[in-house]
Amino acid sequence: MKILAIILILLFNISCKNKETKSVKKVDNFKEIEKTISENKNKSDTTDIKNYPNEVMNEKDILFNGSLKRYFTINEFEKVFGVNDSIKLVSEEEPCYTIFENEDGSVDPEDKYLYKDGSRFENSKDKVAVDEFRFTKSNFILFKGIKLKSTTSISELQKLFPNATRNIGKIDVYGEGKLKVIHLREDDKNTSDGHIKIFIKNDKLYFMHWWYPC
Repeated sequence: MKILAIILILLFNISCKNKETKSVKKVDNFKEIEKTISENKNKSDTTDIKNYPNEVMNEKDILFNGSLKRYFTINEFEKVFGVNDSIKLVSEEEPCYTIFENEDGSVDPEDKYLYKDGSRFENSKDKVAVDEFRFTKSNFILFKGIKLKSTTSISELQKLFPNATRNIGKIDVYGEGKLKVIHLREDDKNTSDGHIKIFIKNDKLYFMHWWYPC
């Protein structure tokens, strides 16, 4: 009888250990499943945000004051903008880049800048081109038929240029202090070395400038 009792006790202990082992394995399996679910949830909740290039503002899509492309004649300038406020020779300014520079990089000594209501135009003989355009009360552009003017807000610009406004920065402008600025490409294929800077002041459209590296 004693031997039988000892055998029963041993069998009972072995059975209990097996149950404990199975229980531990079940707990471990549950933790593993929980971990997998958590990882999958994190992956699904994470949005893959791609870096898209800034939008293009091609000069062919712009009409200054609803009338002129970027390049025009001196007569057209006076007809649309009026008589210039002041004139300065390009050679006096010594810019690192000019619109009407010669093939060898030189500038005609008679080339000049025309200033009107804060905007700056480059003039060579009968040719005129917009260099810097100020959105005064009377100045505006039509971009793909959409009117952009001094009251255009940054939220309105965000609808047109979501990528560029996402990358908005600040720059110290001489005589103006720090202004918000967005950069727009000149063409879809990025053949141009320059870009267009759009300046924002008090969260409103302020002025635009064609920028090129020296």
